[in-house]
Amino acid sequence: MSMKPSASAVPRGATLPPRAEHALKPGDQIPSHYQSCFGCGEDHETGLHMLMFAGSDMSVVGTFTVTKHHQGASGLAHGGVLSAALDEALGTLNWLVGERAVTGRLECEFRMPVPVGSVLHFHAEILGQERRKIYAVATARLNRTDGPVAVIAHSIFIQVGAEHFLKNGDRSIDEDTRLAVRGFEVNP
Repeated sequence: MSMKPSASAVPRGATLPPRAEHALKPGDQIPSHYQSCFGCGEDHETGLHMLMFAGSDMSVVGTFTVTKHHQGASGLAHGGVLSAALDEALGTLNWLVGERAVTGRLECEFRMPVPVGSVLHFHAEILGQERRKIYAVATARLNRTDGPVAVIAHSIFIQVGAEHFLKNGDRSIDEDTRLAVRGFEVNP
């Protein structure tokens, strides 16, 4: 039986992409790419409301506070919600590259329970790029930037054009939203 390579396996030919000329400066807050996004959208009532900031080189840092809306087992964060938070953190790396991208693969390793009320501190960085594939890793630490590692995630993001969102997204959205997608509201 053939197994697909792990997302953590960066191909030998992959190189670190350059930071886009128009990328945010280190310390700048990364804006929401879509106001109704579950991960970063301010308008999503029970979303993650993550705050992410451009780091140095090809990295980002940020936080997510686990609320009662994010629990699975009583008092603990749902694993799927934690996966979504890591996916969001990894996805913000694309602001540094300056290209739209979608998740191609996400692998999470859960190392410890995350109680409701916890603040997760994220660090994500690009490990390399091969053609349209961006390879990255992120860690989520519990309650402090140097706290214990709660979750580690490896990912592959695939760069896509704006037409991907127009073709595959919600066809019932209004024309203003469709124009916003054309105007780069979705990803950088």
